[in-house]
Amino acid sequence: MSDGAPVRLSKRMSELGLASRREADAWIERGLVKVDGVVAILGTKVLPGQKISIDRQAESEQARRHTVLLNKPIGYVSGQAEDGYQPAAVLVLPENQWHDPRVRERSAPPRKALLGLAPAGRLDIDSTGLLVLTQDGRIARQLIGEDSSVEKEYLVRVRYTRGARLPEADLRRLNHGLSLDGRALRPAKVNWQNEDQLRFVLREGRKRQIRRMCEAVGLQVLALQRVRIGRVLLGALPQGKWRLLGPDESFA
Repeated sequence: MSDGAPVRLSKRMSELGLASRREADAWIERGLVKVDGVVAILGTKVLPGQKISIDRQAESEQARRHTVLLNKPIGYVSGQAEDGYQPAAVLVLPENQWHDPRVRERSAPPRKALLGLAPAGRLDIDSTGLLVLTQDGRIARQLIGEDSSVEKEYLVRVRYTRGARLPEADLRRLNHGLSLDGRALRPAKVNWQNEDQLRFVLREGRKRQIRRMCEAVGLQVLALQRVRIGRVLLGALPQGKWRLLGPDESFA
């Protein structure tokens, strides 16, 4: 959160979780944002304590944005197609929708209402599990913004390549003490689930981070599955299927 200095209105709206910066700028241009009851213009700066309100039209547009939870199989990339592999978003088809009986859902949207979904975070092509695809810039910022601290939990099946068992000192290094690309990693939570499976809980998402962490201590990753993002669980969602984020669900 900014200090007492004036900041751009779109930045403050993003900090308050009202909209992404891009979305906020678009609304300001359309005259849909007021500061202290006065319609704002692009470039407006605000001070702490000033009241920001958005037009009902903007609220209605935002309410129609969807977030999809997908159990990504191996062989699909998270974002744009690359090296002949399809993006995971191609699996978001009506016949692949799954309904969680424990979650209150919105009514099923038409296919065209799910266009423009973008991944809020990566999941490697050779990894499976929970992938978030969203049209909502607020959720994207919450999960992948620079100041994001939302936990991501993974189950990782491994094989130790340097002896009988990973030394306790190296397990402690996985929890805190490793660096990637010259930058120290944030503290993690890493513990054994059984004799060949580790549980990782991270608050960051460097490229192929878990695989590189494991390699640094002599572990070969055999399988990797993301099972939780914040308060949202993969649960019983079948592989290759998707469901809508429920109106009562949130990541933080």
